Amino acid sequence: MRGAVVRRLRARLGRRGPFLLFMGIGKVCWGLGLIVQPPNPAGLELLTGIAPLRCWAGVWVLAGAVTFASAWVRFGQDRFGFLAASVPPALWAFVYGWAAVTGVYPRGVFIFLWYITSHCGVIWCASRVPPGGRRARPARRVVEGSPG
Repeated sequence: MRGAVVRRLRARLGRRGPFLLFMGIGKVCWGLGLIVQPPNPAGLELLTGIAPLRCWAGVWVLAGAVTFASAWVRFGQDRFGFLAASVPPALWAFVYGWAAVTGVYPRGVFIFLWYITSHCGVIWCASRVPPGGRRARPARRVVEGSPG
């Protein structure tokens, strides 16, 4: 019985769904963590000058909810999940990068690189995973007698 449920869930989620599912849960948890115990706002002045950190935490939660919900839709429609998953870390990467460039928060360059690689880069790579078991690009056919 339990095996059948797991098989149905895997079939429903496909190859990209589990990534969106866990990424969505993670973003919701991160946003809630920002509300429950806000971090030191150093480097985030550009954001907190527009709205309080609590509002930006809401952006993380909303993005996480959209990402989670996108895990359950068909390939192609899940693009909104990948977009939603990218927005908060890309925004925070930009803000920390800006704080580093302007000298307000020199450590921001490392946080910028962390968000761009460990968050945005991973999301963007996962968004390129094809829905089926085949490769994203068809393999080149090698004709006998031709180079390559």
